[in-house]
Amino acid sequence: MDVPSSAGKTKPYHHGNLFEELLRVAIEIIEEKGADHLSMREVARRAGVSPGAPFQHFQSKGTLLTAVAEQAMQRLTNSVSDAEAAAGDATPLRRLEAIGQGYLRWAMSNPTHFEVISSRKLIDFAASETLRAQNETIRRTMVDLVTRAKVEGSLAPDSDVNQVVLAARAYVYGLARMVVDGHFPEWQVTEQADATVLGALHMFMTSLSRER
Repeated sequence: MDVPSSAGKTKPYHHGNLFEELLRVAIEIIEEKGADHLSMREVARRAGVSPGAPFQHFQSKGTLLTAVAEQAMQRLTNSVSDAEAAAGDATPLRRLEAIGQGYLRWAMSNPTHFEVISSRKLIDFAASETLRAQNETIRRTMVDLVTRAKVEGSLAPDSDVNQVVLAARAYVYGLARMVVDGHFPEWQVTEQADATVLGALHMFMTSLSRER
């Protein structure tokens, strides 16, 4: 595939995988300017292809960002799965905490992906089977762990499983949001961000547990 050069000539297209290159360039632009300044024309220019080339893979900016979110979700899924697996034979609540730790570490290491996947204004979550399926997998894992914790007596017998799952998800998301948005200084946080969020998560999980 040839694209015009600045001199009016053409140069060969060297990227081995245009789809992946477009995702990479989109992330690069978002990191520099924010998602609001992302445009298909700028993505094409930086990728070194014609303005119409990205539309071979993505119908619009929204579908491009949804693809970025799908990439992010896969990495998030891997992070929380690895964290839970590393918890081994720990109690259900400790494994739930491990999932939260995996989420927080992923968000802090991938703030741009976190930004994209968090905003329903940027992506079409409902239209993506990948996003919906992987999100549901994480949710069901959390439901299973909380249910087992309740059965084993680690939670109060009147605990509502879905409310506990929602609270845990909201707490972890809120911590991640504060880190990514840079809110810690005004809250007098003096520790490193990772130590702060992991410590806060442990305090939250301990407050839920009857294992104390």
